[in-house]
Amino acid sequence: MKTQQKVVLSLGSNQGNRLENIKNCIQLIHQKIGLILRVSNLYETPSWGFSSDAFYNCALVLHTSFSADKILQKITLIEKELGRVRQNTNDYQARIIDIDIIAIDEQIHNSETLNIPHEQMQNRLFVLLPMLDLKLEWQHPILQKSVQELIETCEDKSDCKVVSNLDSVLKKYSINQLNYIAIEGNIGAGKTTLTTKIAEDFNAKTVLERFADNPFLPKFYKDQNRYAFPLEMSFLADRYQQLSDDLSQFDLFKDFVVADYHIFKSLIFAKVTLQEDEFRLYKTLFDIIYKEMPKPDLYVYLYQNTDRLLQNIKKRGRSYEQEIEAEYLEKINHGYLDYIKSQTDLNVLVIDVSDFDFVEKQEDYVKILDAIQEKLEI
Repeated sequence: MKTQQKVVLSLGSNQGNRLENIKNCIQLIHQKIGLILRVSNLYETPSWGFSSDAFYNCALVLHTSFSADKILQKITLIEKELGRVRQNTNDYQARIIDIDIIAIDEQIHNSETLNIPHEQMQNRLFVLLPMLDLKLEWQHPILQKSVQELIETCEDKSDCKVVSNLDSVLKKYSINQLNYIAIEGNIGAGKTTLTTKIAEDFNAKTVLERFADNPFLPKFYKDQNRYAFPLEMSFLADRYQQLSDDLSQFDLFKDFVVADYHIFKSLIFAKVTLQEDEFRLYKTLFDIIYKEMPKPDLYVYLYQNTDRLLQNIKKRGRSYEQEIEAEYLEKINHGYLDYIKSQTDLNVLVIDVSDFDFVEKQEDYVKILDAIQEKLEI
């Protein structure tokens, strides 16, 4: 999965209802580009480089895994959606909305269509002052100066005054008020991807299943009857040890823990793969372990239909998974749903992500975050 980047955008408007233009723009950026972490105060600033009505300007920092060119494409579409009509001229113009990419982490990116950091940022007070509000530990990768240092040396002395606070515009999520979240799903449902994305966006410690290190897994997919019991026992032991260690170790620098599995998945898979006598023995051992395990504050199950699961499995290309049959996936899915129905003291949220692509489509990721938030508000 692509790593999240911190992107700074500068927003401006000097036509129509400037405040509403800015607010609508922030909401569309959240929906289509990335999770907005912070937004600056709103400034009223004189037009820069041409004579026109005063602008409203602000800056925001967001998380996204999209490339610089992809962000630019999405920005152009947002501007168009908000009513901006670009003219074939290099002259400055009044505009309903203007969105500029100022920085992406401390990267340097130069192309025919985009230069990062923005090549004029150090000359524009209406960019630097809002950016200072974001309180970033950022240094210009070319000029080797902080935002404060850029302001001190900026020759632009425009009268930029704060007119409003924009904190209320941001979508608020209370997910980081939990202690422990488990993201579950069938093979190929995207639970590890979502776990990693949430952890990066909300400052969480991840607990990721170490399936790749299990020596029995490739053998199991070739001969299930022979290797089912040692596979399930090794998974159970490893999951117990990992969860016990990671959930007991408090991390001062993280707000909560998010895991891409819950210990009960061991019993779900074992019931599908083991013979009846093997399962009875396995369940006896599992019940002893399960009593000692902390329960998540929220259990999220990502449901995907079997056809989509098979597509995802093929796409990620793990050789030992390519022979997985639809019938096996359906049994696992039924096992999860039966487990969920039986839980009366577990806070469960089921999300159908069969038609979602929460890696390439920010809108789908936001739908998941909104569903989690609605569950927490019940």
